[in-house]
Amino acid sequence: MGKTVLIVDDEKNIVEILSFNLKKEGFEIITAYDGEAALEQFKLHHPSLILLDVMLPLLDGFEVCRRIRIIDKLTPIIMLTAREEETNKVLGLDIGADDYITKPFSLRELQARIKANIRRMDVRTADDGDHKPEGGLVIDSERYDAFIDGRPAELTQREFELLSFMASSPRKVFSREELLTKVWMYDYFGDLRAVDVAIRRLREKIENDPSQPQHIMTKRGVGYYYDNE
Repeated sequence: MGKTVLIVDDEKNIVEILSFNLKKEGFEIITAYDGEAALEQFKLHHPSLILLDVMLPLLDGFEVCRRIRIIDKLTPIIMLTAREEETNKVLGLDIGADDYITKPFSLRELQARIKANIRRMDVRTADDGDHKPEGGLVIDSERYDAFIDGRPAELTQREFELLSFMASSPRKVFSREELLTKVWMYDYFGDLRAVDVAIRRLREKIENDPSQPQHIMTKRGVGYYYDNE
């Protein structure tokens, strides 16, 4: 079975255009036109990736994303929005979306982002064992998560990829552009806010005091680095 994309948008013409073009790329397509139907389709089909419009009937895209993240931390979610306001983009990332793209968008750019997110999912290793690492911060590649004193941090896929990438080169400072390219796996498209939000959420989950981080550090004016000391 091929990779499956759930397209959620109340504009039928957008759904039809996206379905047609993504099917040509080899994806299987599931569709929903409101928030409640989106949740039903997600639970029924467990898609490889979700394209989720913000403005939806019944439940908006933010609420759909929030509910999905309660039960699934890893499936990539790309928010589709016609809004340009920074607060709406940040809210989507804050509640667990992996990415956003603003309408009108380039199909080529959207396809690149879909493929990049699915490639990252392909390296995930499922493991439902009971092993719980102990002692400080432990990055567990088998469970695609981190543990703090034996407690799972419950990272999203993006958060784990960011932590794992930075930890692979301790104390090396990465610019936001580098992190966007290396972790998000596509070229810089003009908005670095996604990196800042992901760093903040990561700190909230793995740091004892996010305001005084010990692991994810800031090099003012340059970028971020991981400190393992």
